[in-house]
Amino acid sequence: MAAPKSKTRRKVVVFTLLLLALGSLGAWSYFRKREVPIIVQTEKVTSRSLTELVVANGKIQPVVMVKISPEVSGEIVDLPVKEGQTVTKGDLLLKIKPDFYAASRDSATANHKASIANQTLAEANRAKADIEFKRARQLFDEKLISDTQFVEARTAFEVARAQVTASQHQAEVAAAALARAEEDFRKTTIVSPLDGTITRLNSQLGERVVGTATMAGTDVMTIADLSEMEARVDLGEVDVVLICAGQTARLEVDSYRDKKFTGAVTEIANTAKTSGQGTQQEATKFEVRIRVKERELFRPGMSVTAEVETRYRTNVLSVPIQSVTTRVPKNDPSAANGDAGDDGVAKKDKPKKEAVNKPAEVVFIIEGDKVRMVKVSRGISDDNHTEIRDGLQEGMEVVTGSYKAINRELEDGKLVKVDNEKKKPAEKK
Repeated sequence: MAAPKSKTRRKVVVFTLLLLALGSLGAWSYFRKREVPIIVQTEKVTSRSLTELVVANGKIQPVVMVKISPEVSGEIVDLPVKEGQTVTKGDLLLKIKPDFYAASRDSATANHKASIANQTLAEANRAKADIEFKRARQLFDEKLISDTQFVEARTAFEVARAQVTASQHQAEVAAAALARAEEDFRKTTIVSPLDGTITRLNSQLGERVVGTATMAGTDVMTIADLSEMEARVDLGEVDVVLICAGQTARLEVDSYRDKKFTGAVTEIANTAKTSGQGTQQEATKFEVRIRVKERELFRPGMSVTAEVETRYRTNVLSVPIQSVTTRVPKNDPSAANGDAGDDGVAKKDKPKKEAVNKPAEVVFIIEGDKVRMVKVSRGISDDNHTEIRDGLQEGMEVVTGSYKAINRELEDGKLVKVDNEKKKPAEKK
């Protein structure tokens, strides 16, 4: 009787082990297939005012800056100024050796006087020829001289009259030459055209300089009015269309790290300047000038960063910028089967461009323990938030992090777990 009981006990043990094994296998399969929630951070959709900014880098420069180049060539014989010196309008800046130009002026003066004398002589000859012509006409009328003698008298009068005209023109040419010689002599002395500061001095006393009359002249010095300064920044062709005169800008000058300045856009370039042409780094930029409102001891060439306020919205729905991402809409299953569309044409037979789905801007909102992907339409943005024109309502809870979750992991209907404790340290900072 002991043997049957032992067999029964053995069967019970075997069945128990089988049940435990099957249970363990089922539990393992269940937990394996169970979806692991994605840890996310969230924020409510709220209404706020947004100011869109365009950021650009450039240099501080004077509004009025004049480069001094002589119009005549020669040796600098007087240079009473130095770099950094303040000058007023009319002060002597430099003087070029005038000997050659003084001689040219004297020669032109003599030529002009000779042409005046020639003109006086021509007028006297014309008067004499006029008298002789009148007497010859009277004698010709009385038949006392021949036709030939009369014609000679008339011709002599016309020649004398033409000589007077020619002498007048010669006198005008000589007068113009004299005026030019006097102007060249005057240009040997250069005075300041404005009140300002000599910001750069490139030449020294005794140096020979080239005038601008026939070629690019020597850049002797630069004078600037440092009381009015502006930021000259470069903007790309995408951003420049948002800029217009009068817009407000915030300026950060590297030399004044703890201070911000305000300015207003005064000028926008109509023509682009291209750098790195023909290379992969080719860039098209437009220069924008921003007048600085504060008066500070700026120096030309200081680096500046400008934030131009381009557009402004009041009381609009907004979400953090990082909440908005892109997703490619899933293709319509009917396209694979060649179902006919509304126009009766099979979708697979339509042009390829129509079948390609463009990425759409979306956000993920929290619904229970899952997320729902919502297509949105964006407006302007500031440094932290972006305007939502369509797709959301105030009070909705949108996913704001993490970057990996928003841009890669999240899909419509994904299981999530909200943990906003992770962003508290960042908020405190």
